[in-house]
Amino acid sequence: MREKITKLFVAAAIAEACSWLALLIGMAVKYGPPDNEIGVKIFGPIHGGLFVLYGLLVLAVARLQRWRLWPTVVALACAVPPFATLFFERWAARRGMLRTAPEPDRPLAPVG
Repeated sequence: MREKITKLFVAAAIAEACSWLALLIGMAVKYGPPDNEIGVKIFGPIHGGLFVLYGLLVLAVARLQRWRLWPTVVALACAVPPFATLFFERWAARRGMLRTAPEPDRPLAPVG
């Protein structure tokens, strides 16, 4: 379960960033010379759904991985600026915050 939710979080972080790109392109087309709203109509709801999914998965992974409050708040805040979820996901992975398997037990040091 832990592995599946963590992998879903990584996928959601990437998908949320990609949906930001699509939405930004849609907004450029809407307000630019083509003056066409179709991109925003399509990618707005997709981005909104991925935004909510990312937030829910942040909370789930934070609980499963036992994150402290500050990284959890930062992860949630990263859903707002474009592409920040990618940076947070990479940062968290480098720090071992997205491990999918429990750490192996270390043998006790000999006494004496």
